[in-house]
Amino acid sequence: MKFTGIERQLNILDYALHSLARRPGRHLSITFIFALVIFLVASFQMVTASLKHSADVLLKTAPEITVQKMVAGRQVMMRVGDMARVGKVFGIKEIYPRVWGYHFAARNGANYTIIGLDPARQRQLPPYLDGVKMPLAPGEAIVGLPLAKLLDLGGRRVFSLARGDLSLKSFRLAGTFPAASDILTGDLLVTNIADARDLLGMKADEITDICVSVANPAEVRTIAGKISRVMPGTRVLTRDQIRKTYQAVFSWRSGFGSICLLTALAAFFILAWDRASGLSAGERRETAILKVLGWQTTDIITLRFWEGGAVATMAFLLGVMAAWLHVTIGAAALFRPVLMGWSVLRPNLELVPVTRVSDFIIVFTFTVLPYLAATVIPAWHSATVPPDAAVR
Repeated sequence: MKFTGIERQLNILDYALHSLARRPGRHLSITFIFALVIFLVASFQMVTASLKHSADVLLKTAPEITVQKMVAGRQVMMRVGDMARVGKVFGIKEIYPRVWGYHFAARNGANYTIIGLDPARQRQLPPYLDGVKMPLAPGEAIVGLPLAKLLDLGGRRVFSLARGDLSLKSFRLAGTFPAASDILTGDLLVTNIADARDLLGMKADEITDICVSVANPAEVRTIAGKISRVMPGTRVLTRDQIRKTYQAVFSWRSGFGSICLLTALAAFFILAWDRASGLSAGERRETAILKVLGWQTTDIITLRFWEGGAVATMAFLLGVMAAWLHVTIGAAALFRPVLMGWSVLRPNLELVPVTRVSDFIIVFTFTVLPYLAATVIPAWHSATVPPDAAVR
């Protein structure tokens, strides 16, 4: 009876599945270990993609252009009057000042990020601040959720922070940033620009940044270059540059973690090669009988390929599913220290897995394809052994 090409492959696949069922212990152990390796690799890919996506969404509300004064490579304060020089550049829609700095809390060893905004600009804060009345009244502040927990307010709405001279500056809690923005707002306190100057010990006309909004988004880079020429000695940052910095940081951390996983990946491929090349007496006898029955060497290789493909497919599905659950339900608990760095204030991440075909292709390429190579090549060696020698 002569089979078509598809029928032949289906018959070999059916035999391969029955062959796996006859030796469940060996193949289930390989599937479990392989799924664990895929889980680790896929988790890193999903966490990195989720962090990049979250940063992109949150940075949409950042200033299109930020101007900072630099002296000897360090940022220094500017004056409110410097804004007039920036305003001479054609194409600017809006200019507003911003004050920011770090506040060290000796009692818990944490650094808070303090940002002061002009009251007119506060209405344009990110839209996820629902329920917070804008603009903020004097003495009011919005804080990130991790910072609110660290302050241990309980049911209180009023808290105090120490100025540089150790006197206390009181704030009333106007609201908190949602957990979805913790990646950027975990250690953040936003208040009026005057209150921020008071807490940070700045003069009444001092500002940290000049924030610029342009009329035509396509001309952001052009206007940034003009500002650099009008105000030499300044650092001009665009929102796209800040976004690329976040992307690079997350990619570097992910790459570092992936390199650490290469040892586990290499160890598994060595195990797969050893298992495939070290065929048992029963498997060698099976190969010999199949060749006596008329199976060709290519059929034996195809059989081993389908066996390896079935194991790899099951492991890939289990590993990717476990990685998805790890990111969504477990909040990437295993890898957060590597990707987020060290800090007293840790963000409570609510990661949304970003499903990208390219990430699955990367995981598949670095895990499944080497595994298939590690099983098919030894199968070719075993299939070329003469049947009579294998039977003896």
